[in-house]
Amino acid sequence: MVQIPTLAEPQDVTLTRRSLLSSAAAFTCGAAFPSLVRAQAGTAMPFSHDQVIAEAEVLAQKRYHERDEIPEVWRDLSYDQYRALQMDHDRALWANTSSSYEVDFFPPGSYFSRSVQVFDVADGMAHEVPFVIEDFTAHAHVELPELPLDDTLGFTGLRFKTYLDVPGKRTEFVVFQGASYFRAIGVGETYGLSARGLALNTGDPEGEEFPDFTKFWIEKPDPEQPDIVVHALLDSPSVTGAYRFDIRPGASTVMEVDATLFPREDLEHVGLAPLTSMFLFDETGRTRFDDYRPAVHDSDGLLVENGNGETLWRPLANPVRLQVSSFLDDNPKGFGLMQRARRFSDFADLEARYHNRPSLWVEPKGGWGRGAVTLVEIPADREIYDNIVAYWRPEAGLAEGTRNDFSYRLTWGPRAPREGAMPRVMNTRMGKDLESDRRLAVIEFEAHPLLDEGPEGIDVYLWSPSADLSDPVLVRNPESGGLRLAFTFDPGEEDHVELRGQLRRGGENISEVWLYRWTA
Repeated sequence: MVQIPTLAEPQDVTLTRRSLLSSAAAFTCGAAFPSLVRAQAGTAMPFSHDQVIAEAEVLAQKRYHERDEIPEVWRDLSYDQYRALQMDHDRALWANTSSSYEVDFFPPGSYFSRSVQVFDVADGMAHEVPFVIEDFTAHAHVELPELPLDDTLGFTGLRFKTYLDVPGKRTEFVVFQGASYFRAIGVGETYGLSARGLALNTGDPEGEEFPDFTKFWIEKPDPEQPDIVVHALLDSPSVTGAYRFDIRPGASTVMEVDATLFPREDLEHVGLAPLTSMFLFDETGRTRFDDYRPAVHDSDGLLVENGNGETLWRPLANPVRLQVSSFLDDNPKGFGLMQRARRFSDFADLEARYHNRPSLWVEPKGGWGRGAVTLVEIPADREIYDNIVAYWRPEAGLAEGTRNDFSYRLTWGPRAPREGAMPRVMNTRMGKDLESDRRLAVIEFEAHPLLDEGPEGIDVYLWSPSADLSDPVLVRNPESGGLRLAFTFDPGEEDHVELRGQLRRGGENISEVWLYRWTA
């Protein structure tokens, strides 16, 4: 047993429980424990991404072996105990060197019960980064139990920092930790939604499978290099994979992702480029929560640019029952989870800063064929739960024993790269019509040159397969400068109805397509 040494003065670790699962706490160091060094600095080995692909292919031909869990006392660390563990910034990879980047590592404990291997790649040669317990210290304001040391302990994640908006200071912008999860931000943003390497059987009754990134290789950047390249090995009972991330931080952080997958068995329900977010409520479901804030969410809508050139906007919901929506397509141009509410007054939350959360856009490279952008909305009663998942589901799935290559670009920032070519839907409101028993829908379109002439000459297209719709009313919103579309609908005996609306002029689309699923 060992008592990890403490620092007398706590650092500023003001975090929510959800932030622990993203950037989490930083990790700092203390006294020496030479008895536990997970990997010694050994002989460098030649490295290339082809080796990661080859390792994944060989691994897929073997029986899946689950990695050992860390000791129970480490797994039982509370949220506060875990975040009190800190890594000394001077022990970060490439700290105090000329590199434009440095990498911090996360310790084991709490939610993170299995370690990963990390390799430092320079000049085409890879060294394993040793896990040394002396690199970690606990702050004195949190009491820790005695923690046993064994060979299961190791890093559980990594975060990257580089010179961005503060001269002479490296700023954090991306984190990999937990299963195949990772998240990033643009300059000045606050961590919000996550991405994953792969999603399997999301929302299925038999339960979801969560593949893990088990190894990382990090290429050391040159002093003036603007991007950083990370490789990862993915493993799970059903599939293995090799990933390459070319990451360039900035006002928006952009990742070029190459993924090669080797299924151990036929994968009928596979999710490519999966995104995971949180949506608790907004104006459409405000009355369900006794909360001082007008809205609570990391993302407020799914944006899709389909293969036919249509731009679809689907506001998110926190349903009372699990619901799955599929947007069938052929070679989609892109999809993503957006955070369009950007004013502090939209949330009135000084701590969470939801107005500052990034949007995340997926842009496929090459033809992804037929399939569906799939949206899974899971009931949630607290904001600590990520209850929204979006991904591309190939129609044919992936066959056992095959190699499958996919490439795509991820953009983390205030908006999607091509978002705004047409007037965007900025808000959706729902309520009871004051003059009838019907439901009232109000859709706000932003100010845009295509709408400068006002509502005159604009045709409103409304459609629903099961609800009775009233004639629409389209007026100028004097505060936003955009247009407001309002209509009522009667769902009858239906417990849910699909709604669709769009603005047109002269037979041409002049707005996004608004889609909504109303549920009783």
